[in-house]
Amino acid sequence: MSTTLAPAELHGRADDTLVLDVRAPAEYASGHVPGALNVPAELIDELLPDLRDAAGRRRIVVVCAAGHRSAAACAKLAEAGVDAVGLDGGTQAWTAEGLPVDTAARPGRAVWAMDRQVRFAAGSLVLLGLALGRRAPKGRLLAAGVASGLVYSGVSNTCGMAALLGKLPFNRPAPGALDTARAALRS
Repeated sequence: MSTTLAPAELHGRADDTLVLDVRAPAEYASGHVPGALNVPAELIDELLPDLRDAAGRRRIVVVCAAGHRSAAACAKLAEAGVDAVGLDGGTQAWTAEGLPVDTAARPGRAVWAMDRQVRFAAGSLVLLGLALGRRAPKGRLLAAGVASGLVYSGVSNTCGMAALLGKLPFNRPAPGALDTARAALRS
């Protein structure tokens, strides 16, 4: 069985397919595969019994932005005995093929996608480190630390800054999101 599904294959899916988007709620709101259920990666453990039950009734396809988080989620589901496949290339590949996306209304102002938040935070910290370095040379260590983190992120294909930013209130699921996801999985 394949571990990924091409966007065109998912687009022509049957009604017995459950699409789980494991991105943060703000990322999901900015554009997702139509009909996808937002189950942020950190909620998967809490929803395992419901996901196991849903997998018995429907095919599960896991989606994220580029495919990395969905691959990790599929591995976690596989360890728990839940069959799931990822969307090859994530929503980036989906939109690159010109397939439609839905957006979700979020109260308040729009939240940036996680990669944009990371670029903004990293750039701001580097500028701050350089500015501090004009008065105190050790201030440049902040810029060097961020640069080192970015290099490590590229080499390891992980992002510690994204993990930290994901804990901010506007990147967290809304109260009741777990109950909403659980009800959707049971239907």
